[in-house]
Amino acid sequence: MNSSEEQVRAVIAEQAGEWFVANDERLLDPPDSEALAAWLKTSPVHIEEFLGVSVIARDLREARTDPEYSLEAILARARAEGESTVQAIGSRDSFVVRARPSRPWLAGAVAMAASLVLGLGLFSWWNVRQAAQPPVAESITELRFQTRHGEQLSRRLADGSVLHLNTDSAVTIRYGKTERLAMLTSGQAEFEVTHEPDRTFRVLAGSAEVVDLGTQFDVRLEQSSTVVTVVEGRVEVGPSPRRETLGPNARQPQAARFVELAAGQQVRVAEGEWPVVPVTVDMQSTTAWLRQEIVFDHEPLERVAAEYNRYTAKPIEIATPALRNMQISGVFSTDDPDAFIAFLRSLKGVRVEVTPTRISVSRD
Repeated sequence: MNSSEEQVRAVIAEQAGEWFVANDERLLDPPDSEALAAWLKTSPVHIEEFLGVSVIARDLREARTDPEYSLEAILARARAEGESTVQAIGSRDSFVVRARPSRPWLAGAVAMAASLVLGLGLFSWWNVRQAAQPPVAESITELRFQTRHGEQLSRRLADGSVLHLNTDSAVTIRYGKTERLAMLTSGQAEFEVTHEPDRTFRVLAGSAEVVDLGTQFDVRLEQSSTVVTVVEGRVEVGPSPRRETLGPNARQPQAARFVELAAGQQVRVAEGEWPVVPVTVDMQSTTAWLRQEIVFDHEPLERVAAEYNRYTAKPIEIATPALRNMQISGVFSTDDPDAFIAFLRSLKGVRVEVTPTRISVSRD
């Protein structure tokens, strides 16, 4: 295992620990339970690390009550055996766990941890999946990150890059020997990329493909287009490759023209519309979501409401059509809906009614 793979495993191990603590303390509601199942299904490495955390937790519990599992006894056995009992080889397409039978106490711990995963039906699911997939030449580690409505997330990746996810967003990142590929399937993400000359960092998002040239950039999926904004450095942006040819090293034909963007520039890529012309944008407004803010400068109320609805639990509805084009300016906190409601109520001729399910804005 090379250093990059070790870093990926470290990230997965950290996530496994967070999931185990939440599950062990019975903090998971039904949506979280589904998210845990999805996380485990992503890769056999996720299952392995979750089992590993479970084993450690079981050992620590028993060490408090049983002399056989006291800290001194465990350390003595570890020194006697000299190496780890459970070894794993994991990739996207292969998974092998070797367990020596000489330690029944650990086998019992593994069985206990496995029961958590078996309850979700994941082992049978994984075996069927593996039988149906042909082997691949390159080992690929896959990580998936997702946020729910109103949530945001920041993670440092194995290569030192930093991922920021906005509300209602999902991204899958695949690490191979020759490439790092991020696939944004919903929402918005910002990438602070650590440049590696021998391993390209690419992002596929809707109708756009983004190739990092050593930079920080923002990618947002909208209803019919993909918006790419460069915060620092440079990127190349082109139309997304066809899905049927998508692979670890899929790239556009040489004939396809990529547009290079510098800091402060933005492009909007729609399906079938190419080439595009970069425009200059306000970085404070574009990156406001990283500060849990939204910024508007003489924007119509309809657009302001739509943006705020990405974060609030109660959607804003404009009941009077004439108010949709009312110009709004200001900086608003995405996690303080009461302040935004107070601002709307301060507008002349505007009435705001808050119900258990919505915020209605109408003419006073």
